[in-house]
Amino acid sequence: MENEKPLILVSNDDGVMAKGINELVKFLRPLGEIVVMAPDSPRSGSGCALTVTQPVHYQLVRKEPGLTVYKCSGTPTDCIKLARNAVLEREPELIVGGINHGDNSATNVHYSGTMGVVIEGCLNGIPSIGFSLCNHSHDADFEAVGPYIRKIAAMVLEQGLPPLTCLNVNFPDIADIKGVKVCEQAKGRWTNEWVSCPRPDDMNYFWLTGEFADCEPENEKNDHWALANGYVAITPTTVDVTAYGFVDELRGQCLRAGL
Repeated sequence: MENEKPLILVSNDDGVMAKGINELVKFLRPLGEIVVMAPDSPRSGSGCALTVTQPVHYQLVRKEPGLTVYKCSGTPTDCIKLARNAVLEREPELIVGGINHGDNSATNVHYSGTMGVVIEGCLNGIPSIGFSLCNHSHDADFEAVGPYIRKIAAMVLEQGLPPLTCLNVNFPDIADIKGVKVCEQAKGRWTNEWVSCPRPDDMNYFWLTGEFADCEPENEKNDHWALANGYVAITPTTVDVTAYGFVDELRGQCLRAGL
């Protein structure tokens, strides 16, 4: 590795062969030394899951100047843990997840394996960013997002991020992006989450699906609104999930309850 260049660790949840991660590598290469440690097959929806019931294996896919690519049998979070603790010779300056095929706005941040990559980096004090495009196609067109990815990553490499804070960046699937909005996470929930797919001898089979119900569709501050209106949505995301606004009230409730 060329130690004078920033080390950027890249992973995803769509797998090492996905177009999104390969486009991400292309966009990031001018910024530093790139190491990819990505799942050997899709792990969408894995969140921050870990592999704890069997060993995890990794394998070199290719190596060239400025780029080393590995595939891993584990989850996206496993990939980051394994790379940091067993493969890399130094700590990365930046961890990047994506580019995800499909958006990770709103509550999707809690389910996303791409954001699992980012949260793992953030928990270890490393500036971390997740990038996602609102297009699930395996052959999605990522060209319009390239300049934004490079500028955002360069900004974070130069300025860093606050402790326990990472970035969740989502792109609308349009060629003429209007600009960038720094957003809050949209409030909502998934509904109609299962569709039946019965077998001849068993009716109890279902595919996960769903429709997102935005509780504040007219809220111009949230990421859903930004994406729907043609903007890049950058949501600063904290991994400290303490409900600080409820701490004092809960103390009072506990005292009144004799606790």
